[in-house]
Amino acid sequence: IEGLSYIKEEKGWLKLGSMTRQSTVDKSALIREKYPLLADTVSVLSDPIVRNRGTVGGNIANGDPGNDYPATMLAYGAEVVAVGPKGERVIPITAFFIGLYESALASTEILTEVRIPASKPHTGGAYLKLERKVGDFATAAVAAQVELDTNGKFKSVGLGLTNVGLTAIKATAAEDFLQGKEASDDNIKQAAKLASEASQPIADVRGSEEYKRSLVKTYTVRALHKAVERAKGN
Repeated sequence: IEGLSYIKEEKGWLKLGSMTRQSTVDKSALIREKYPLLADTVSVLSDPIVRNRGTVGGNIANGDPGNDYPATMLAYGAEVVAVGPKGERVIPITAFFIGLYESALASTEILTEVRIPASKPHTGGAYLKLERKVGDFATAAVAAQVELDTNGKFKSVGLGLTNVGLTAIKATAAEDFLQGKEASDDNIKQAAKLASEASQPIADVRGSEEYKRSLVKTYTVRALHKAVERAKGN
């Protein structure tokens, strides 16, 4: 479908056309320079063959909790644009994933655009993923996006969890805990504990519930530290 492949900053948003290839996102200088969380995410999304064919919209629209973009978009506080016979509507990403392979899209709608809040000073993000082999779905993964105030405290925090529930999970208790606090190791570790408690993993060939919760805790600590480092260097 012509006109649905683009990457642009406009009116306070980074806008991604739903048919933009993952490889295009991966190679974008704009993404690498200003959106490190998204750059991290696309770099570990499946493998180069899939990235050459897979699209931004496709990774989000089918509602697979093992896909990498959903948690990242939750961390960013993104929104998606849907178009159908009744026109266009904008859906907050927090209201988009409603169940396993289920989204808020009506049967007559298609996803046409994904919008991420435009990068600002003192922001940074990171995505960390454990996979058994290149191209596999995550055993667990964590997306972190932070904004620091002038004193180095958390002004805003977004945390998304991949493949530890029937949908991607927004770790709201952990986000709320860090709001206004120092970016200290102790605070980050407490937030990681809350993120682990928010996860809802199912035991499978990738690991037990306990193992996956432990991964969420460890990767939340690492992702937040990396996001903070990037925010300080922005």
